[in-house]
Amino acid sequence: MTPSPVQKIPVAGLFHLGVLYLVWGSTYLAFRLAVGPGGDFQPLWLGALRLLPAALLLLGFALLRGLRVRLTVSEATRLLVSGVLLWALGNGLVLVASQHAYSGYAALMVGATPLWVAGLEAFLNRRLPSPLLITGLLIGLLGVGVLSAPHLDSGSASDLRASVMLFFGPIFWGAGLVYMQRRAVALDPLVVSGYQQLFGGIAFVLLIALFGEAWTAPSTTGWWSWLYLLIFGSLIAYTSFVLALRLLPANLVATYAYVNPVIAVFLGWLILREPLSLWTLAGACLVLLGVAFVFRGRLIQK
Repeated sequence: MTPSPVQKIPVAGLFHLGVLYLVWGSTYLAFRLAVGPGGDFQPLWLGALRLLPAALLLLGFALLRGLRVRLTVSEATRLLVSGVLLWALGNGLVLVASQHAYSGYAALMVGATPLWVAGLEAFLNRRLPSPLLITGLLIGLLGVGVLSAPHLDSGSASDLRASVMLFFGPIFWGAGLVYMQRRAVALDPLVVSGYQQLFGGIAFVLLIALFGEAWTAPSTTGWWSWLYLLIFGSLIAYTSFVLALRLLPANLVATYAYVNPVIAVFLGWLILREPLSLWTLAGACLVLLGVAFVFRGRLIQK
């Protein structure tokens, strides 16, 4: 049956997309408040304590709904790999970098994720990207360079480390997304998210042991930020993401890549008084323009 050329956009879908815009955009502020000055949360501990409870809640809810939660070896392997790439490496590097990097800067660097996804897909497909995709990648890379220039020029070792982590974190997250798409499992999204966060949380615990990250008592601000990330970032926003994908076209849902950095920069400026320099504004424009070119190029290729 051919669908009608004019389709209504469900209000419920737009509501969940709005949740995705606001909550995912605000998580960078929560990262900074938790692990930055005054939060006193160690980043690897924050990752573990955020993911493990969320995973148990998601899997427990899946059990109550009668969903299949028992994994085959193949499913467990795929969810383990994607969970480590997405959470322990991708999100983990952003958490560590947020000790020293402004929340807006972190969000803008992560906003370049679609660029890395497009590049990885082109490499794996062994197909040269379209001119539009190449243009978007080059513009986005220029934007990343402009954003990072003040941090690299500061001469501070912590700024340099944060910039390097915020460069590679989105690459690992993008690799996790590509891997998920190419190695999909026939499980309910709640179960997939639960296990990915479970494996990611376990990986954080192993990293704590490996690097010997000591436990320090977080401040009240740190604990509130943790609670926000657990409830809103790991549970509510993910659920809205799943529902938005079911109710809206994927290309419309993908616009969160444009909006989240803008929300994060605004909140960082409003609440933490993070500076908005010309470097930040120019780099933000270039990154968002590059992402727009990449999305447009992918649409044309399809």
